[in-house]
This record gives sequence, structure tokens and C-alpha cells, in this order.
Amino acid sequence: MRVFAASAFAAATVVACLPGWAQEIHIPTRSEFYEKSLGPYVTSPLEVVDDMLELAKVRPGELVYDLGSGDGRVLITAVQRFKARAVGIELSDDLARISTEKIAHLGLQSDARVINADVRNVDLSPADVVIMYLETDSNEKLRPKLEKSLRPGTRVVSHEYKVPGWKATKVAKADPGYGHVHTIYLYRMPPEKQ
Repeated sequence: MRVFAASAFAAATVVACLPGWAQEIHIPTRSEFYEKSLGPYVTSPLEVVDDMLELAKVRPGELVYDLGSGDGRVLITAVQRFKARAVGIELSDDLARISTEKIAHLGLQSDARVINADVRNVDLSPADVVIMYLETDSNEKLRPKLEKSLRPGTRVVSHEYKVPGWKATKVAKADPGYGHVHTIYLYRMPPEKQ
């Protein structure tokens, strides 16, 4: 079960704790989250990010898409550790700005970028790997787009939540040591149906 801090649903301006900086970001109310987005902003622990990219067997030069890229941690890890290229799709203007600035600060802008848009309106067909940390109902809403857009062989990794109607190629557990064991689902396009 996804655990949300109460403050994640409070309308407020907070300081984002990204390594090496502090930025003010607006945390939308619960209704704002669900009105416009496919899920709230919840980060994946860095250890789980590594495990997701390893499970997908990301290779140098491949293109990783992160749907709801938040602070950019998946993009940055894909480029720095796996020598991949990465595109984040982020609905929040503030998070898109912060992650874009972080990518530039690290000098990774030739290999990583953030598209400030609704994932439902973005072409996903170039992706070799798609990373998602959305809820089950959001995965179900995106399933037709993924089936239509993604090329055979594209890997889809979902943190914590299954894609209804698809059978996972592999399921892994990740334990970053914070008292919660995370589940990671790997799918390969075209997906095997349940």
C-alpha cells in the first residue's frame, strides 16, 4: 500500500530537499492531484530506482522514459549509472523546472530532458524502457496507450502497482531497509495477457 505523508496533500509551498539545493515547490491539494494527474508525487527510494533499471536490463544508449518523473532521480540514474538516454514526462511545472535545473547543474542535458506535459498527450513510441510509479487505476488508464504506442521488445517497469490485464514477465522485491519491501513488475511488449 502506498503511504502518503499528510503534508503531501496539503496546499502549501515547501522546500524540496535535492542534493546540493533547496527550492520552493507547490504541493497541490488532493483534489488538484487527482483532477489533473495520474497520481500524487511520491519518490522512489534511490535503491529501488537502481533495482528498477537493473530489472529492465537498461543498456548504454537505450532511451528510458519515466512517466511522472518528479525530481528526475530515475533520469539522472539512467544516464549516470547505466549510460542510457532519458526523457521524463512531468505534469507539475515546479517539478519539471527543478528536475531540468538539476539535470543542467549535473551537465547531463545532452542525455536527459524533461517534458512538462500530461503523459497522455506525449508520444512514447521512441522508448526502449518505460518506468512508472503510478497507482493501479492509472496503469489501467494508460494501458491502451502503452499497447498502441510501444514497440515490440520495449520493457515496462512498474513500481508497486500491477498493470491490470497484463501478466508480468518478472516480479522482483526491493528492500532499501526503510521498513517497507517494494515490489517491482517487469512487462515486455507486446504484453502477455492474463
